Amino acid sequence: MEEQLLSSESFAPSKPIIEFRGVSKTYPGGTHALKDVNIKINKGEFVFVVGSSGAGKSTFMKLIMREEKANTGIIKVNGFNLTNMKRKQVPLLRRTMGIVFQDFRLIPTMNVFQNVAFAMYVVGETGSHIRREVSKALSKVGLGDKARSMPNQLSGGEQQRVGLARALVNSPDLIIADEPTGNVDPNMSYEIVNMLTEINKQGTTILMVTHDHNLVRDFKHRVIMLDGGMIVADNAGGDAE
Repeated sequence: MEEQLLSSESFAPSKPIIEFRGVSKTYPGGTHALKDVNIKINKGEFVFVVGSSGAGKSTFMKLIMREEKANTGIIKVNGFNLTNMKRKQVPLLRRTMGIVFQDFRLIPTMNVFQNVAFAMYVVGETGSHIRREVSKALSKVGLGDKARSMPNQLSGGEQQRVGLARALVNSPDLIIADEPTGNVDPNMSYEIVNMLTEINKQGTTILMVTHDHNLVRDFKHRVIMLDGGMIVADNAGGDAE
């Protein structure tokens, strides 16, 4: 029996940080969201996930985050075997990843610093460690001077950069970005993907869902295309057409 949790150090650069083997997902109403998906994403890759609405992108991401369980197949993420994962292990899995949402999901009653620090408070990090890491994360996204600002005082692009800082603050091995440019203007879209690309160059794996074919074309990263719950293309050069 495979261990549920492996050391993240056991991943050599050539080994997958995400692996799907024969994964299918059907929802109770009968919708076949994913059909026999087999894919490997290696540590340190930057991957765009594209496809039309209903193609299976959301289900693919939810399975990786263990928000949903597959009906069949094996899923491994960041050293965890998700196939028979116990509920109490799910928070451990999620601490190894940062998540960036399309709709920002900032807490409106907390300032920028508090929003970024919130997850660190929850797991009991010390105050000095929190202050140091939050300051570093905000500096990386160009918001070092906005720590005391409230979300409603920020532009959409700035709010998304707070979301990116929040995803970065625990130095995750994997960042999942679900349409992170969907609610910002085109110029900010490129800034956000540039930031994610720089983070990727430091060794963090990036998995980004997007509908923006201009970004996919201009940033020459690997592209996985889903259609009808199946992977219909897997290209290394940024060409999803």
